[in-house]
Amino acid sequence: MNTDKNLGNEKKYNKLIVVLSVVIPIVVALLFGIKLDIELPIFLPPVYAIINALTALVLVLAFIQIKNGNVKAHERLNKFAILLSVLFLVMYVLYHMTSDSTKYLGDYAVVYYIILISHIILSVVVIPFVLITYARAITNNFELHKRIAKITFPLWLYVAITGVIVYVMIAPYYN
Repeated sequence: MNTDKNLGNEKKYNKLIVVLSVVIPIVVALLFGIKLDIELPIFLPPVYAIINALTALVLVLAFIQIKNGNVKAHERLNKFAILLSVLFLVMYVLYHMTSDSTKYLGDYAVVYYIILISHIILSVVVIPFVLITYARAITNNFELHKRIAKITFPLWLYVAITGVIVYVMIAPYYN
């Protein structure tokens, strides 16, 4: 049940969601223009590919948990998926700030770039969906939470899975 207090909180969250949905992609784009002359102690692309794979697995497990009526496990798994996505983003930006981009040189360039471009676009699009879905859950607006989760889940899962596919396709071309 959605109380007046929850509606007020949801409106407050909506303002934050709009700000974050605009600021995150802009900051990421700006950070890509900064090159740091440092060598990282670990090669990050396989690490963040694993994080993407874990995110996909956690999302599927969260879906299974809610279908089985285990709300607490669903909630914990989704919070973990958000944490994994934030961790991925930090590592991804850090890698691109410290390394040159790798060119895809394989035979399936059209397929690679279609997957890559759709992955990038949907990784930006999914930000407000994840945030709105989460805000509706924590404000106990479960009817609207369920409605938007039906869109958020496949988008987020697609982004996580295509992140792994992009890595697998580009991995042979890393220096």
